[in-house]
Amino acid sequence: MRVCLMIEGQEGVTWPDWIALAQACERLGFAALFRSDHYLSVDGHGERGSLDAWGTVSGLAAVTSTLRLGTLVSPATFRHPSVLAKSVVTADHISGGRVELGIGTGWLADEHVAYGFPFPAMGDRMALLAEQLEVIHRQWTDGPFSFHGRHYRIADLDAQPKPVQRPHPPLIVGGSAGRRSAALAARWADEYNTIYVTPEEARERRLALDRACAQAGRDPATLRFSLMNGFVVGADRDDLRARGHRLAEWRGHEDQASADIDGYLAAVAQPWIVGTPDEVVARLREYAAAGVDGVMLQHHLFDDFDALELLGREVIPALA
Repeated sequence: MRVCLMIEGQEGVTWPDWIALAQACERLGFAALFRSDHYLSVDGHGERGSLDAWGTVSGLAAVTSTLRLGTLVSPATFRHPSVLAKSVVTADHISGGRVELGIGTGWLADEHVAYGFPFPAMGDRMALLAEQLEVIHRQWTDGPFSFHGRHYRIADLDAQPKPVQRPHPPLIVGGSAGRRSAALAARWADEYNTIYVTPEEARERRLALDRACAQAGRDPATLRFSLMNGFVVGADRDDLRARGHRLAEWRGHEDQASADIDGYLAAVAQPWIVGTPDEVVARLREYAAAGVDGVMLQHHLFDDFDALELLGREVIPALA
């Protein structure tokens, strides 16, 4: 299983934090470092800042050598697809071919209002996503193209330079494997990512993607399936409880954790991945058996490098 790290960059992650995280991931054997693409805290902490996602990816591309980098996911509402495609190509050249683009509809209304981005209804956002996927995909391929859609018009564009990665950087579509997003992924994506599901739910979503691929005339084996999930890991039960208390404090759940930390961790484990390294490995193997090819472990306590050391030393090698 491909083990990646996922950081919620809008929750006050600074540039020195990003450098330290990337260096740790590269040293410890993580396959990739992904970051969210938000401009405001999703937990309502307005004091927490956010660097731009693709600016961050490009910067990290210049100070790493093997680590893959990407977004999970960039909202279709934030950028014109030609700008997004160009940003990804730029990062791809800086990295020597190590970037991946996760893209979705966008969902956090508050940041759209605050920054002045239009936030249409879901049906319209799905239409935006569909057009963006086609424009980006075609902009990365050889030769000129034109596009005349409801939202975007492109005239005889042969964007240069093309990506380093051929045929193009991996495209990841995020969602819950509903009919519309599964159909878009079957047509355009290299990978489909879903979030916060149990192994049983993951199996159901993998089957939904297989059906969408069959309807599109595509071999389902060519569409990778990944999961983003929160995690809490501890070297032993005491270490796990201590980290659980830190997470509860970060999430504003101190009272619950103080009253019953074991109960709090048990509640978090539906469907987070919680336990000692051996327990984390066993849980990830359940996901692998359900059809999950890779996992993006969502690291809320981004300054907790001891947790990353545990994963790098005991979890990643066991799943290689």
